[in-house]
Amino acid sequence: MNMQRTIRLRLNPTSEQADVLLETLRQHAECFNAVAAYGWAQREKNGARLHHATYRILRERFPHLPAQLVIAARVKATEALKSVIARKKKGRQASCPRTALGAIRYDARTYALKPGQGLVGLSTVAGRIKVPLAVDSHAQGVLDQAVGFDSADLICRKGRFWLHVVVTLPDVEFRPSGSVVGVDMGLSRPAVCSNNRFFGERRWKGIERRYFRLRRSLQRKGTRSAKRHLRKLAGKVNRFRRDCDHVLSRRIVDSVQPGTVIVVENLADIRTRTKQRGRESRRRLHSWSFARLRFFLTYKAEANGCRVVGVDPRHTSQMCSRCGSVHRSNRRSQSRFLCRVCGFELNADLNAARAIARKYLASGGMPAAGGPSSTGLSCQPAQAG
Repeated sequence: MNMQRTIRLRLNPTSEQADVLLETLRQHAECFNAVAAYGWAQREKNGARLHHATYRILRERFPHLPAQLVIAARVKATEALKSVIARKKKGRQASCPRTALGAIRYDARTYALKPGQGLVGLSTVAGRIKVPLAVDSHAQGVLDQAVGFDSADLICRKGRFWLHVVVTLPDVEFRPSGSVVGVDMGLSRPAVCSNNRFFGERRWKGIERRYFRLRRSLQRKGTRSAKRHLRKLAGKVNRFRRDCDHVLSRRIVDSVQPGTVIVVENLADIRTRTKQRGRESRRRLHSWSFARLRFFLTYKAEANGCRVVGVDPRHTSQMCSRCGSVHRSNRRSQSRFLCRVCGFELNADLNAARAIARKYLASGGMPAAGGPSSTGLSCQPAQAG
């Protein structure tokens, strides 16, 4: 079974090509807005009915925009309408979808990637054009392994053009080595592994706090300009958090050997199950993108010949990774763990990571292959420190 990855390629169009791409994006956005406005007014979200109601009109209005791109705009508008209509039915605030210069979804009929030539062919209002690509070392490494290309999104941000390409890669066989590493994800430390590795940077918290103070200041102003800046800030914050998740997941995967089972907690209901004291803690909990981090970790691990599994998160912070006893008072503070049964003492987050691995081993999840047990925690007692 093949895997899919998305890579970002920067386009280096000539000035004439840049004008063509901008006009294509503009007309595509106009098509999106027209379909969305019709669907919103008619409370219509069925793709086939939206197509029959708008396709001919849009083709006459934008004769130079390729038919497949008109359809792509309608498909995108249909997805947006389904989302906002569902929100409205739930009693949540919703308005007609609208875009200024949204991404264009290309498929095999409307684009052709030629990485060997450093070019991509794109359907535009001026016909098919070949645009030069700038490929960095990371993207080149992925392209070298690619066995095929799926869809691609054309994006313009701050005057620069990007192509987000879905690449098909051959599946990497998982060959269990017998190594198991537990990962404790948290708010105080983004990730701690049972192999004694601590991940995350202090500056991330400072950046988050700065963004939060700026957002609160803009919300208090309430002016039109402040609202415009809030929308820009929201995008910037999301991109920052996404980048942090990419960096964190990559560092975790790079810290283990191929064939390792990486064990994490199943945190699907963490927001409803956990009661955080204090406004700051609640804010950080609700902004924690644990699902996205696990997704990034999973596909990076699979590409490295590893596997990610989940365990029940209950009591992992109170369980002794040496003797297995569970008691609330074992966790003496945010950073200190001291078992009241065997006297084992360790950094609380590191102990939790080892307890996560211990849970997996206790459930019979040991890989079939021989070799060493987990790194940092195994069937043997863990050592303090």
